Amino acid sequence: MKKILIFIVKITLTVSIFVTAGWFAWQKYRDYFQNPWTRDAQVRSQVIQVTPQVTGRVITIYIHDNQAVKKGDLLFEIDPTLYILKVKQAQARLKRAKENAKGMKIEYERVKKIYSQDSGAVSQKDLNRNRVNYQKALADIDSAKESLNKAELDLARTKVYAQTDGWVSNINFQVGSQAVANKPILALVDKNSFWIFGFFREDEISHISVGNRAIVTLMAYPNLPLKGRVESIAWGITPPDGNPGPNLLPKVKPVFQWIRLAQRIPVRISLKKLPKDIKLRVGMSASVIIYSSNIKNHKNMSSDE
Repeated sequence: MKKILIFIVKITLTVSIFVTAGWFAWQKYRDYFQNPWTRDAQVRSQVIQVTPQVTGRVITIYIHDNQAVKKGDLLFEIDPTLYILKVKQAQARLKRAKENAKGMKIEYERVKKIYSQDSGAVSQKDLNRNRVNYQKALADIDSAKESLNKAELDLARTKVYAQTDGWVSNINFQVGSQAVANKPILALVDKNSFWIFGFFREDEISHISVGNRAIVTLMAYPNLPLKGRVESIAWGITPPDGNPGPNLLPKVKPVFQWIRLAQRIPVRISLKKLPKDIKLRVGMSASVIIYSSNIKNHKNMSSDE
């Protein structure tokens, strides 16, 4: 009797193992064959091109390559000597314009008073000319004020600050280098803007909707899958054929009629809160699976977020 019970237990245990293995195999089959998935995915982020707005020689660099920075941190400084001089010149022009306006006002008030007392003593033409001269002097003050504001703004722009939290990268200049206005000088990776771009075959796009749940597996962290949601689906990609050739005629690559390659459409996936052990970097490789069977409106996401 004891041997029979042991035999039954062994049979039951063996069957349970096979059933469990079959169940897991079915789950994997359903995940990878009934839901869209791709190994062609990348980590992306907003990359700010830090661009000086004034031209000048770099005199101080406060950062080093790949350093973490906070919004408002001073990155580097451009020689302010020229811009200090421009501020002083603008201040002098404003002072001169104000003094000139005072003289014009006195003359205009004098002529206007004489005209009011005796219209024959001063002609209407002289009165109008003095009024116009005074108005021009006031306009010169406004112009001088704007020039001073511009000079002070340019002076402030000799110090370049971080516009967001992140990491500075590609610092390929040094003290003494010439910074050129409106020409990018380094990159700033925004730490709060990471997302995933998954490139799915075009025949899978009809099974993907905004709001679908997604699981992202990074090549660098294969044992720490990330949760996400489909945020958007691209509306187009650049066609590889049809660009003008040497003779301005369309250049079309030959295609074998029995082979049709599916195009890859970018799908943007937003990530939820990341584990502390994961550090995302732009360009990292990833795999993505989207659970299209759980299609939900992105405005009414489930509590598993």
